[in-house]
Amino acid sequence: MITLGPHASFIIAAYVATVVVVVGLIVWILRDYAAQRRILGDLEQRGIKRRSQSAREGEA
Repeated sequence: MITLGPHASFIIAAYVATVVVVVGLIVWILRDYAAQRRILGDLEQRGIKRRSQSAREGEA
C-alpha cells in the first residue's frame, strides 16, 4: 500500500477538493448546455434563425 507520510491529510484533502471542483464544473457545463439548447429551440420556434443558416441558404 502507498504511504503518504506526514502530509497525508493535506494530500487527500487536495485530491478531494480537485474532484469536487471538476465534478462541479462538469455539472455546470451540462446544465448550461441544456439551457442554451432550450433557448435556441425557443428562438427557432419563434422563427428566428441562426446567422450561419441564412448565409448557407444564400449560397445555394
